[in-house]
Amino acid sequence: MSLADHLRELRYRVVFSLVVIVLGMVAVAFFYNDVYTFLLRPWLQAVEILKVTNPNINTQAVLTGVTTPLILAMKICAVGGLVLTSPIWLYQVWAFIVPALLAKEKKWALMFLAAAIPLFLAGVAVGYVVLPQGISVMMAFTPQSVPVTNLLDINAFLELMLQLMVVFGLGFLMPVVVVMANLVGVLKARQLAKARTYVIFGTFVFGAAATPSTDPFSMLALAVPMSLLFVAAEVICHLHDKRKAKRLALEAATA
Repeated sequence: MSLADHLRELRYRVVFSLVVIVLGMVAVAFFYNDVYTFLLRPWLQAVEILKVTNPNINTQAVLTGVTTPLILAMKICAVGGLVLTSPIWLYQVWAFIVPALLAKEKKWALMFLAAAIPLFLAGVAVGYVVLPQGISVMMAFTPQSVPVTNLLDINAFLELMLQLMVVFGLGFLMPVVVVMANLVGVLKARQLAKARTYVIFGTFVFGAAATPSTDPFSMLALAVPMSLLFVAAEVICHLHDKRKAKRLALEAATA
């Protein structure tokens, strides 16, 4: 294909993806109240957790500004549309890139996508699940001896929640990157074994620095699964290296 043909194909796929995303946003708009409730559920759960130890705690979610409700609705619909239509526009990206790959590279890239998407979604789900506990830990510092009302800016809360979910999703992708680096021959299993202690320590540092809520519970909820996933990736790499060594030895013996 000529450069002009590539550009026309890129334009087609970008326009098609944008149209699909807009349609997804419209679909989310019909269920806006349900999506809104789903996104605020971690806050409500955190309040229920706090009321067990501090039944007199006073909390209130607020929106400030005249245009804030409209802007918030547009943000929620935009993010919801992206998530809802992600299989379609991700396929468009894949379909544009795949003709330039060799057969072996296509197999590796397909394996990467097949493992990366479930792990990323799993990380996002874990971030959503641990958020109530993280909020309750932070709000537990509210003094009980004086009357204080905790006001929640919904815009700031949603930004925090999205950041936390994305960080967890990206953190869960680490083992996929490690295994793919081993499959292409860039990284050996023995190198992973030597670096295991440093990597696990690094995951806790990453968990402390990357989680925007800054509470220890969120840090552990990210660092512990990342460490376990790294160990699982190391085991897979060891098995792959052993299988590769046996195959090379067999080829050398039969040559």
